[in-house]
Amino acid sequence: MTDPIFFSVQALSAGYSGHPVVRDISFSLRKGSILTLIGPNGAGKSTILKTISGQLSALAGTVMISGRPLSAMPGRVLAREMSLLLTDRVRPDMMTCFEVAAMGRYPYTGRFGRLTETDRHIVHETLERVHAGELADLDFLEISDGQRQRVLLARALAQEPNILILDEPTSYLDIRHKIELLDILLEEAHQRQLTIVLSLHEIDLAEKISDMVMCIRDNCVWRYGPPEEVFNQSTITSLYDIREGTYLAASGSIELGRAPGTPEIFVIGGGGYGIPFYRALARKRIPFSAGILFEHDLEYGTACALAAQVYSAPAFEPISETVFNRAAEGLLRCRAALDAGAPVRRMNQANGRLLQKAAEAGIPVWRTIHELD
Repeated sequence: MTDPIFFSVQALSAGYSGHPVVRDISFSLRKGSILTLIGPNGAGKSTILKTISGQLSALAGTVMISGRPLSAMPGRVLAREMSLLLTDRVRPDMMTCFEVAAMGRYPYTGRFGRLTETDRHIVHETLERVHAGELADLDFLEISDGQRQRVLLARALAQEPNILILDEPTSYLDIRHKIELLDILLEEAHQRQLTIVLSLHEIDLAEKISDMVMCIRDNCVWRYGPPEEVFNQSTITSLYDIREGTYLAASGSIELGRAPGTPEIFVIGGGGYGIPFYRALARKRIPFSAGILFEHDLEYGTACALAAQVYSAPAFEPISETVFNRAAEGLLRCRAALDAGAPVRRMNQANGRLLQKAAEAGIPVWRTIHELD
């Protein structure tokens, strides 16, 4: 039996001082779902999150939790249903990490805010869940940004919510702590059925964590769907109005624009070996050719994004003489070749022949990025 809709937003209009920033926002989520908002700066992602969490009054539309309007829920009741982790930098003076995390228990502590043994156990347990148990007795202001974000997440989880709202939770974090935080969110969603709505700038991470993705642009929902439908080159290029560079859907990465001009270097790669050389040449603004690559190759998309000319062959077939001859002609027009170090096997013997061709023609063959200098 399909789980019922738990959290829904219908025809929401949100903004400030009566002026809408975003209009007609609608979505429905089941328990344990992760929805990620992406889009350019200023599109209204934070405004949406503040409105669906009750921090900002809606200009129109409804927000429902288990069939109950958000607007009809008393603050303490709402705090047991939903917790927030927003972009505002929290800097409490003279508080330990345990005390900061314990602030999440306020919906349960009564008028005087006293923690029971049960409350203390829940706080310690949530600190452990976010890998911050060893920070409990440390001053919150004396730990790193990544550690603070984990403590703040523990505070949000200590509320024992059914819904968690996060606005750019990976801001200020290095890549290790970004991955750790998102891994925690995945576990909370899948193991504890926590429903999560968040915004992210890192579209590669959004693709990996999300059940559904909402693209915000032009004051409205521009695209909405599962990540496998949203994260394609056409959609992401249009969403962010990318004019220089290329979004590669296969890897979820962005490549900078190719260097203009006639190819000067011929990179002989394959199997991912050529990618560092492509990027180094692009950084130095040296136009180059790449080949011979099979069209299913790991680095084919990067080569197409950065190379002035790509010589390619159909996948799962030996490289034909026609393709080899075209590549050889391109090689002979370059001042140097770069051997990226890809092993030469039966299917790509033509690349070994290209190296021989370069040697016979007196074209220098480089094997390290340092030789580019």
